[in-house]
Amino acid sequence: MKKLNSVLLIDDDMATNFISKMIIKKAGITDHIETVLNGKQALDYLTNSGQYQKEDNIFPQPMLILLDINMPVMDGWEFAEAFEKLDENQKGHIIIVMLTSSLNLMTEKKLQILKQFQVFKTKHLPSKD
Repeated sequence: MKKLNSVLLIDDDMATNFISKMIIKKAGITDHIETVLNGKQALDYLTNSGQYQKEDNIFPQPMLILLDINMPVMDGWEFAEAFEKLDENQKGHIIIVMLTSSLNLMTEKKLQILKQFQVFKTKHLPSKD
């Protein structure tokens, strides 16, 4: 199986990031996993700006992004809108999977944004039964 060049995890929950990394490593789908805590950090990473600023014009273009919706600073919806405005050389052919533990936030406008992404999944959280 061909490995992905890298995976970008965008989630403010450190435990979720830890578990996601373990699953990705165990699956052996990539050797590089980058983690950021909100949409703003993700945009900086994808555009080589802020704390991720580099001198070259080579953008990371991970093949897969796992994007949480509910985050501080810049949430998944705001990231999605900003991502669509990036230059093509910054976006590449990235597959974005949006994740949430709640479907209550769905509005018609947000669903229209969602159609631009390949996958939408709810997080499976353990019940407190």
